[in-house]
Amino acid sequence: MQVGDTLTWSRTFTEEEIRLFAQLSGDVGEHHLVPDEQGRLMAHGLLTATLPTKIGGDLNFIAREITFEFLRPVFAGDTIECEVTLLELEPADQFTRMASKWVCRNQHAKEVMTGKARGVIRLKA
Repeated sequence: MQVGDTLTWSRTFTEEEIRLFAQLSGDVGEHHLVPDEQGRLMAHGLLTATLPTKIGGDLNFIAREITFEFLRPVFAGDTIECEVTLLELEPADQFTRMASKWVCRNQHAKEVMTGKARGVIRLKA
């Protein structure tokens, strides 16, 4: 792993996941539970934010600071691809400091979310 590396992951959000996230998070806004005029449910922003956090989990990344910018809505049935770029890797005693940025795009190549994170990767004993 080195600065400049890019990691990607994609998934399609379902109505069931949106409804389950509403229960888990307590965010039961109507736009998440009642279909819009086109019959779509809007995904929670924090559900969409699980894309870069999944990649972080694969790296054993422990976040200290995360920022998100939600650019457009994500709906059930949308496939979102997240691209995380490593900006900084600084070794320390029992961890590596890491900074990253990401962009998530829908199936139409439109950006839906961007963000940055700083934290550490725990080194295995």
